[in-house]
Amino acid sequence: MLGNFITRIIILLVGYAYPAYGCYKSVEKKKPEIHELRYWCKYWILVALLTVFERIGDIIVSWLPLYGEIKIALLVYLWYPKSQGLSYVYEKLLCPYMSKHESDIDQGISVLKIRGHLVIAQLLQCGFHWSLQIFKQLQQQFTIDKNNNPSKSKDQPQTRTSFMFLR
Repeated sequence: MLGNFITRIIILLVGYAYPAYGCYKSVEKKKPEIHELRYWCKYWILVALLTVFERIGDIIVSWLPLYGEIKIALLVYLWYPKSQGLSYVYEKLLCPYMSKHESDIDQGISVLKIRGHLVIAQLLQCGFHWSLQIFKQLQQQFTIDKNNNPSKSKDQPQTRTSFMFLR
């Protein structure tokens, strides 16, 4: 079994860096071929989904022997053209599932967008009210200091008001 550190480096190189370079080469051709671009789009779709599931699934299955090595093998299976792994997983597993549940996924995304906008609006409102309270406290502090020291003579040293809550 490879060490965890070495496994992660290999996953980054094999699963991300090498495919990213292949994708770059396809995109930067003078006349990129559509099948190459579709190939890399499919790859990155699957890698994104695997990354999401990995974050959740690592808690459950990371204790399995050779877990990191299995991830490496899966990534190689996906991008290695002779294995046709990408085509199989995308066309036989992902596409049927996504097309069957596409409307539910779209509806869920819409709900999350609405909730996200509401949360942002609430956070902005709370921030505004907090800023207003701080401004009022500063104003009161300034007014109190001004009323306590209406005029100072030249003999008295000037003092600054310090706001401890701002530090």
